[in-house]
Amino acid sequence: MASLLLVEDDPSVRSTISTFLELEGYKVEAVASTREAMARLTNGSYPIVISDIYIDDRTGIDVLGAARAANSECAVILMSARGSMETVMAATRGGAFDYLAKPFELDDLLAIVRRAEGAGTEEDDEDVDPEEPLATEMIGSSAKLIEIYKTISRVAPTDALVLIEGETGTGKELIAHLLHTNSKRAPMAFVPVDCASLAPSLVESELFGAMRGAYTGADRDRTGVFEAAHGGTVFLDEIGEIDLNFQLKLLRFLQEKEIRPLGSSRPRKVDVRILAATNRNLRKMVEEGKFREDLWYRLDVVRVNVPPLRERHGDIPLLAGAFLKRYNERYTLETRITESGMKALEDYTWPGNVRQLQHMMERLVILAMGGRITEDAVEDAIRSASPADQGGETLAGTEAEQIRKVLAVTGGNKSRAARILGIERKTLYRKLERMGLG
Repeated sequence: MASLLLVEDDPSVRSTISTFLELEGYKVEAVASTREAMARLTNGSYPIVISDIYIDDRTGIDVLGAARAANSECAVILMSARGSMETVMAATRGGAFDYLAKPFELDDLLAIVRRAEGAGTEEDDEDVDPEEPLATEMIGSSAKLIEIYKTISRVAPTDALVLIEGETGTGKELIAHLLHTNSKRAPMAFVPVDCASLAPSLVESELFGAMRGAYTGADRDRTGVFEAAHGGTVFLDEIGEIDLNFQLKLLRFLQEKEIRPLGSSRPRKVDVRILAATNRNLRKMVEEGKFREDLWYRLDVVRVNVPPLRERHGDIPLLAGAFLKRYNERYTLETRITESGMKALEDYTWPGNVRQLQHMMERLVILAMGGRITEDAVEDAIRSASPADQGGETLAGTEAEQIRKVLAVTGGNKSRAARILGIERKTLYRKLERMGLG
């Protein structure tokens, strides 16, 4: 086993770390000054260097530079009890593998050392060269998406009302935008409206407009969304959230294409195409009396069902590659994705759909250790993802619940459960181990 170089001027800390790592099977060369560290690095290279930042007349940042100059693959772990934004930025720019704030648990250091060791030895985990994404707004070539493309090509040139159904994060607004850009209305405005954010008391004035004095605080005429988008397209996102009391007025507008601003005695003709979307089951809402049946029939002219990402796994490499390229260009980075990293993305069930994948790829591109998105990086990102990225659910919890349900159905047969989940058996074993069920 190759030696690790430890640079630490505090003798008790140096002794504690050295002894701990040696007991874990590592060979450690420990020095107390940057001068000694530079001498060791001049005479040879190390796969891993652990260094305090504030040592003597030079710092751990200098050690970092020397270590990386001696071996570009060296994983340098910096530690400090006096960390600052400047030192962390300098460490990041210098290519530090990780940064630990003192005091820390020795097990935390061990975990980083093992991760650094893996980064240097996983030679079989080669970088993937993602397929160059096409110059298109919507990415994917699965059978279900091809059917959507065909529908868009036929419907876009018309003024037909289109209802787009799909889970949160599947790209419903993107499809609406494609319908607009491929229509004769493309030169005119495309105005998206988030119906879920419209208060019941404001929805009418927001969409139809209001005259001065129509309500308290209306000190001037206000143009509504429909009139402002005259000649273009209005996209009513989450239309299932429209207040029940306003639904009849919306139905009349869809039939007559006339608006009557609040406080006005005369209707106005408006030329606008309406596209709508929902992540709810409108038919069920009709049965429950929460959505007007006649409005439902009026909306249901052409329906586009957008599949969740778990039903189009073949598109994940295309999407991941496109997001990798996008964020590398945006942040002037050269982050790469490895075979294990791509496989981890494909193995996941993505409860937050494409939006979640996009957000996660942005974080991975920026934060990936050593500029490589590996399996460990993806798994860590999944575990630490926020509820907002998951459509309001916890990623790990959602997947764990799916695994438990499938195992219950299969009577604990892991091979069969893996087939149902669409993942390899070894992937299921790894997930079960992380869940404490291995």
